[in-house]
Amino acid sequence: MAVSRILALTAAAALAALSLLAPAAHAAEVRGAGSTFAYPIIWKWAQAFRERSGHIVGYQSVGSSAGINRIKDGVVDFGASDKPLKPEELEKYGLGQFPIVFGGVVPVVNLEGVAPGQIRFTGALLADIYLGKVAMWSDPAIKALNPDLKLPDAKIVVVHRSDGSGTTFNWVSYLAKASPEWKQTVGEGSAVAWPVGTGARGNEGVATEVKRVKNAIGYVEYTYVVQVKLAYGLVQNHAGKFIAPSAASFQAAALSFDWASSKDFFVIINDSPAEGAYPIAATTFALMYKEPKVPANSPAAFEFWRFALGEGEKLASELGYVPLPPVLVQQVKDYWTRTFKGGA
Repeated sequence: MAVSRILALTAAAALAALSLLAPAAHAAEVRGAGSTFAYPIIWKWAQAFRERSGHIVGYQSVGSSAGINRIKDGVVDFGASDKPLKPEELEKYGLGQFPIVFGGVVPVVNLEGVAPGQIRFTGALLADIYLGKVAMWSDPAIKALNPDLKLPDAKIVVVHRSDGSGTTFNWVSYLAKASPEWKQTVGEGSAVAWPVGTGARGNEGVATEVKRVKNAIGYVEYTYVVQVKLAYGLVQNHAGKFIAPSAASFQAAALSFDWASSKDFFVIINDSPAEGAYPIAATTFALMYKEPKVPANSPAAFEFWRFALGEGEKLASELGYVPLPPVLVQQVKDYWTRTFKGGA
């Protein structure tokens, strides 16, 4: 074969390889921001979606409160929040919302000799720890639930979120249901006035701080438990059972609520009455404008969500999240058609 022919084939192969790596000329760039709870799966979806379609989905893991603010300000194409907005607030800002994935908020500890799933908590005990009423790991209230564990006579180092957070919203919503004192003195919300503890930013920050500090306790989304290899606790659910965080126990919580009759999918799935449900289960919601601020990006955004709720289900399961069941996926798609311009 002539040298010129070889060079021509080599150049063609190189150009073909580059075309696979580079985004298509017509590629759209969809911008999102919000939940650190859902960051691992949104990042994974975005990576796979770009390989499939050439479209870019850029996502900033800044916390649910910041994500809500950015979509309200119209600087992103979607916000992601683990706290659903009430229908009247959505109406005020011209927004719609829909669930994209389920998971759970998990108490994590750094205690010498305590392995994942060995320590037990009730909601009332977690509330007392975060109130500062139970301040030592040797406290009788902890020993009563964990008589066979060797726990240190050491001060509990409490770690919480420093930023506005949907993870915090689900955590304190559960504590408020479990403890009348918590509900009266601290209350609920994406950010609260913590009675005790040290703040860290994002699920990443809390996971890192608990991993670093001996005798610490914190709360993070389950994927971070797996990624950072943290020791987690079992939590007693509404039915009185101590439940481990898992896809099955998150799914049991999610399926125990009536999504079809809830306007704008306003459902909070913690403290489920289902026997096998993990009690601090949570949902991440996508928030988008009914009339998109950047109309050219709207088709790409919905193409991304169709991929995420379809082929992307496998990726969600691999990371420890629970995909939406088929019946709920169809409800979401029907909602797109009714609610969003370009959502059909």
